[in-house]
Amino acid sequence: MAKLHLIKLSVGSDSVDSMIRWQASARAQGPDGLPRHVTRMWPKRADELLDGGSIYWVVQGLVQARQRLLRFDEVTGADGIRRCAFVLDPQVIRTTTAPKRPFQGWRYLQPEDAPADLPAHRQSEDSLPPDLSAALADIGVI
Repeated sequence: MAKLHLIKLSVGSDSVDSMIRWQASARAQGPDGLPRHVTRMWPKRADELLDGGSIYWVVQGLVQARQRLLRFDEVTGADGIRRCAFVLDPQVIRTTTAPKRPFQGWRYLQPEDAPADLPAHRQSEDSLPPDLSAALADIGVI
């Protein structure tokens, strides 16, 4: 099996830090205390995703971070509809920025198309404003 990733818009997040704060809230965590993202569709390639794959987050039009996928849990909403919870490693790893146009749902992301992680010494840096990050990404600086 080859490693495979997902890419998803972090809807409602205005920065990686705001996404991290949301994931720390009780509403974003499961009974095990791990952050999760609940979606309607179950990935058909789950085994490949769980073989070291991550979910790459698009924040304000830029891929900026990733989290390792730990497992997929079945959850049933109050409406009785079966859904899939992507259970995530709580560690958010910042990546080099890459522009990404809006899209619906999530998509598979091949490893060769995934942005590189920022070096360890840059993981705690403050995020640049989205406009500046986008401009720098457009010219290939970050």
